[in-house]
Amino acid sequence: MIRTLGFGRTAGGSIYNAYLFSYIALTPLVGFLTDRIGARFVITTCGLILGIGVLLMGTVNTLLMSCLFYAIAGLGATGMWTPIITLVQRWFSPHRRGLALGILSTGYGLGFATMGVAFPWIVSHFNWRYTWYFLGAGALVMVLVNGFLLRSAPEESGYLPWGQENESPIVSDKEMTNHTKYGSISAVFKNSRFWFIGLSYFSISYSLYGVTTFMVDYATYQLGLPLEKASLLATVHGISQVVGVLTILPMSDYLGRKRTIIISNAFITVCMIGILFTGKSRGMLFIFVGVMALFYGATFPIYGSCAGDYFPQEVMGTVIGAWTPFYGLGAILVHWVTGMLRDATGIYSHAFIINAAMAAAGLLLMCPVRKKGRGSPS
Repeated sequence: MIRTLGFGRTAGGSIYNAYLFSYIALTPLVGFLTDRIGARFVITTCGLILGIGVLLMGTVNTLLMSCLFYAIAGLGATGMWTPIITLVQRWFSPHRRGLALGILSTGYGLGFATMGVAFPWIVSHFNWRYTWYFLGAGALVMVLVNGFLLRSAPEESGYLPWGQENESPIVSDKEMTNHTKYGSISAVFKNSRFWFIGLSYFSISYSLYGVTTFMVDYATYQLGLPLEKASLLATVHGISQVVGVLTILPMSDYLGRKRTIIISNAFITVCMIGILFTGKSRGMLFIFVGVMALFYGATFPIYGSCAGDYFPQEVMGTVIGAWTPFYGLGAILVHWVTGMLRDATGIYSHAFIINAAMAAAGLLLMCPVRKKGRGSPS
């Protein structure tokens, strides 16, 4: 698409930024609406907007049209994470959510894998515009499926959350009442747990994107690996992610979300330091990247599941949506900082040291989180 339309890399980045800005800016509102009017309506509506935006991407001829239509797709994409994570947590008990989110998360990986196989075939038999048409059509089909089959909560169909027996909720009945009595939004932002988890989310997002985005370039130009060998890091990373979501997330049902995040962030910190000091050892580089990716795949769903563990279900969508800007700011900031440091010094070492420190900060910020944290309404 970029080559055919004569766009440069800066233009391509502008198109993606239009999507990202729309997604990050509007996700908090979508999370709030999920709590107020239900995930079924939000997911279905956002799916329709996403389908239209993606279909329109197949018609673009100018940079302005590309940015506008991809921003529309970004608006639709807001319904593909926060409301879905909220929905899963309402349908599954706290001790089954990790397993459910693990199975769900494989869908994202399989989707990307399918795109890698299908898109070259579509482009070779048609052209790049049809890849957008196929994606948009798929999104519109899911609008019908979600509209007819999805339910916002098990109670709507006369069920209890799967796995719920005599579990004692992490959030007390008193806190549940206070959230309703004093206003859910103000109660969320006054709760210290929201800020500790949100800042930890920012830190680990910064660190992970800082390494994974540039790891192939790092291995090629700083470590001297041939490009074909360095590119295998992405394959190892992808496979390890799938293994991670199917193992780490279910494990969090038994260890608890906080303890699992602390363990995960500790491993990520060690692996990032290891990547920095592997030198010319290709084997150790691949091992460190693979282990890091095990926890990378589980990181974002497990932070989302904290909303259900530490806040009442009535505000889960609001909490997950409000945490998204922490994630987005980390992802955006690290690309700018890493690129700037790489251009200024000619190496990635300084940026990777910062990434490891941010992963450690993500670990430390989770330590003060308690089941009943200071700042909870009383």
